Amino acid sequence: MPKALNATMHLYRIFTVVAIIGLASAGPARGEPSREPGDAAAATPWVELHAARARLLTSQAKAANGARLAGLEIALDDGWKTYWRMPGDAGVPPDLNWEGSTNVAAVKVLYPAPKRMHEAGGEVIGYKHAVLLPIEVAPQDPTQPVALKLALELGICREICIPATASFALTIPPPLTASPEGRIAAAIARVPRPEAGRHPSDPELKTVTIEGGKTKPRLTIAAHFHGAANADVFIEAPEGLYVSLPQKKAHGADGSVRFETELAADVARDLKGKTLTLTLVSDQGATEARRTLR
Repeated sequence: MPKALNATMHLYRIFTVVAIIGLASAGPARGEPSREPGDAAAATPWVELHAARARLLTSQAKAANGARLAGLEIALDDGWKTYWRMPGDAGVPPDLNWEGSTNVAAVKVLYPAPKRMHEAGGEVIGYKHAVLLPIEVAPQDPTQPVALKLALELGICREICIPATASFALTIPPPLTASPEGRIAAAIARVPRPEAGRHPSDPELKTVTIEGGKTKPRLTIAAHFHGAANADVFIEAPEGLYVSLPQKKAHGADGSVRFETELAADVARDLKGKTLTLTLVSDQGATEARRTLR
């Protein structure tokens, strides 16, 4: 199978649905921003989407790295879901376009730990019910307000997937010196931590190896979890390569867990020397780790 096809085949089903059902869209959020309790300074009005709604929040506080804080909040009707930054076997990740924002040097969208979900055509990664994506904004001039403009595209899915669009505009004033608290801070706490900042209860990645030789190659992941029953791992590969979601093969009473996923021979070959991003999630915490395959 050609590599380009292998890297994109998991998107085929949702694109087919798009051609059939079209696009659910909404214009810019209208009305005055509302004031929010806790660390949120203001919020746009909710934009109503198909089986969901969304809004943009800003914060009075600043991140640990000094960036301004905002958040994209998505509320979903029962039985509906939206996708993580890597959707899995099918689906489309959210796309956040900040074109038109002013006094912005860089924007970083953070993703709370997602869940694996089963569909008729495979397994996907994402969120049900609701999610708040924290957003770190580095201003060009720290003494001036930041004017955010967001054009959002995302998939909202049940048995079918409906792409939706919305746009938002909101201003972040120069922040207070306080650390974040409240809902945005709670969402940040659910973002997988890098290995260097791992909490004692967070999963620990041990090894990532390609085994099975040239005839039956597979990717094997060994990790330690506090609460192995709800342990999971998601893999992101570079350069358009796609690695199927791994399956749990064994776990021990000490919290050790082994995951495996089969690889096509050409993918196994092309992964050599590449750096994978692995997100390990559990009820006790989540970790984001990187490993270069040898």
